[in-house]
Amino acid sequence: MTEPKYDELEENNPHLDKDKPYPLSGLLVVDFTHVLSGPTCTRMLADAGARVIHIERKTGDDTRHMGPYIEDGSSEYFRICNVGKESIALDLKDPKDHALVEKMIAKADVVVENFRPDLMKRLGFSTDEMVKKYPKLIFASISGFGQYGPWSKQAAYDTIVQAVSGLMDATGIPDGKPTRVGTSVSDVVASIMGYSAIMTALVASERTGKGTTVDVSMLDSTFSLMVQDLMLALGPHEVPHRIGNRHPDMYPFDTFDCKDQPIAICCGNDHLWSLLTNALGHPEWIDQANFNTNDLREKNWQDVKNAMQSVLETKDAAKWNQILHDAGVPAGLVLNVDKTRRLDQIIDRGMVKTMPDGNEVLGSPMKYGTWNSYGLQKDSPKLDEDGAKIRKEFE
Repeated sequence: MTEPKYDELEENNPHLDKDKPYPLSGLLVVDFTHVLSGPTCTRMLADAGARVIHIERKTGDDTRHMGPYIEDGSSEYFRICNVGKESIALDLKDPKDHALVEKMIAKADVVVENFRPDLMKRLGFSTDEMVKKYPKLIFASISGFGQYGPWSKQAAYDTIVQAVSGLMDATGIPDGKPTRVGTSVSDVVASIMGYSAIMTALVASERTGKGTTVDVSMLDSTFSLMVQDLMLALGPHEVPHRIGNRHPDMYPFDTFDCKDQPIAICCGNDHLWSLLTNALGHPEWIDQANFNTNDLREKNWQDVKNAMQSVLETKDAAKWNQILHDAGVPAGLVLNVDKTRRLDQIIDRGMVKTMPDGNEVLGSPMKYGTWNSYGLQKDSPKLDEDGAKIRKEFE
């Protein structure tokens, strides 16, 4: 597979115009975050044009010392979460550095941290006290279990939260063991919730002049993803069970083996089922007694799958993908992300972008008509890269 030509596509795509103004231009964010959930949230703010000052320990964010590493020896883990930011390395227990941070907070619109609850208070930057002192300030905290509740002081990592949220138990094949989702989804969804809550608070602040604390937890955020299992648990009070790749209430809505690889096919109504049966060359299935309504197909899903499988295994997945698309049936190949990143749809949407130094990073999923959708073109900072400039500005 050839390498995508990002620059050529960017030049010809008005949605990736790098010269458009940024929606959050002029916003100052003081960023105390580290590792993944917090930095991803503040990276989203940076991509929207906010000035994000990333406060790091003298030894740097933990992810600076985590792989994978690129040719120059720097961490791609750190880069993907911190493009577009500035870096200053400080010792918050040092009175001079502490005073500098206080001056930065005094001028900030938003502060974001993702330490354990009470650490900011112990450092002398209590979220409640800072908002009282600076009434328009938005002070956001992202943590494993939230700022209050019996679990609030417990340590949390993504896998722990996936385990206790119900997500891990819902993932995998019915006869298999609970399985971690293949990415750090609890970290990432908490960062998205954090971004959403911050933007909501900023709108409210503009209207009312009042700042606020923001409390987002990884557990709350991940639990909120469990909508379909909760339909059973909260509605008829049934215990959900793993069902693999299929949908609990619609069929066919599953992955199927073709001659060479799997394909996902989703039919959410009888019309799509009729299109699918014709595309597969079996229009008689439309009126078949155990297939002719969604409820019956869901009840008899194994019979439906077996019938479909016998047909799909006769051709390669790419061939079926084209046949089904032409017929108007929702379908998609099951891909490794290294192939996904090369798709024309991903490239044209700017979901991979090239930094001025040639490094490739994740793009922004938010597209605007008026505003810049490309995100900042500044790479992630070296440790304390902007320290001297920031000290001079805020002293």
